[in-house]
Amino acid sequence: MIQQFIFAHPKPGMSEADFQRYWVEVHAVRYASRIPQIRKYKVDTRIARPGDPADPLWDGVAEIWLDDEAAEVASLESPELIQGARADEPNWAAFWRTVVLDTTAHPRLPGPPETRDAAGVLLLVLTKRREGLRLADFRAHLLGPHADKAEALPGLRRYQIGLVRDAAYAIGESPLDAVEQFWFDDADAVDVAEASLPHALLAADWRLCAEPRWLHRMLVREHWIIGPEPRPYRPA
Repeated sequence: MIQQFIFAHPKPGMSEADFQRYWVEVHAVRYASRIPQIRKYKVDTRIARPGDPADPLWDGVAEIWLDDEAAEVASLESPELIQGARADEPNWAAFWRTVVLDTTAHPRLPGPPETRDAAGVLLLVLTKRREGLRLADFRAHLLGPHADKAEALPGLRRYQIGLVRDAAYAIGESPLDAVEQFWFDDADAVDVAEASLPHALLAADWRLCAEPRWLHRMLVREHWIIGPEPRPYRPA
């Protein structure tokens, strides 16, 4: 199954709060959720943290699950996308700042079953491999020694690595190579984890395998629109 991440930013003049509200309450419900090929769908809204830039790269993320490449192509050709979700995008999103990543999920610390009303926060870490490091070696490192270090973080409830799929490299380079997901009870738990020795070791490992200038962090709150149990595929 493809787990797609869509990172988005408000259109000019729109506040982050209005952008997030529109995405969760209007766009996701009236338009995106009607695309029949989508099996699961949630919107992650950014939680501002001390030290964040005044104008962050992205203010939210959509996570979309599709069966395979054929389903993804069908979704892109669907009237629900073309006449619905895509036509609505200028009402709230700066489309020129959108980044889309198709990944394959590799759960490392499964955690308890997900529920729609589960509390907690999700820390997303996006990375691009260090210059000169082969993609295969980067992936092996991330799923091996790096993941071992990540799982040692205090307070970590669930952990998953999403590797960008091979199709993104068919005719060039993907802008990013991986999306790591770290689930915690709350923002305070994230602060504690980031002040710990295991995090210092993890940060040193990121410097070893990833380009520091392309390492991005975002703390978010999850809003399930479809799921967490996948709905049946509904072909047109």
